[in-house]
Amino acid sequence: MVEQINKDKFDELLKGDKPVVCDFFATWCGPCKMLAPVMEQVSEQFDGKAVFVKVDIDKEPELSIRYGIMSIPLVSVFKNGEEAGKSLGYTSKSEMTEFLNKYI
Repeated sequence: MVEQINKDKFDELLKGDKPVVCDFFATWCGPCKMLAPVMEQVSEQFDGKAVFVKVDIDKEPELSIRYGIMSIPLVSVFKNGEEAGKSLGYTSKSEMTEFLNKYI
């Protein structure tokens, strides 16, 4: 399951030893709603290998500013506290799996 988190929890996860996959989204964003079930499916596929979370950019604007988020949905992979890769826009399950395989 992909848990929605706030900035404090996000910062705490970045200090962990597992990669963090974050779906930056907004409730009003159509493509974000389409991507949500894809992220749930891939989170099950990569269970135990990474932490999957989502952040509502309207509720956590500081993270949007920190990572220069201009468009959503944006899926970012963080390793060792640093952004390792990102995927912008809606992607299918197979495309998301291929993207994540590069970083996890």
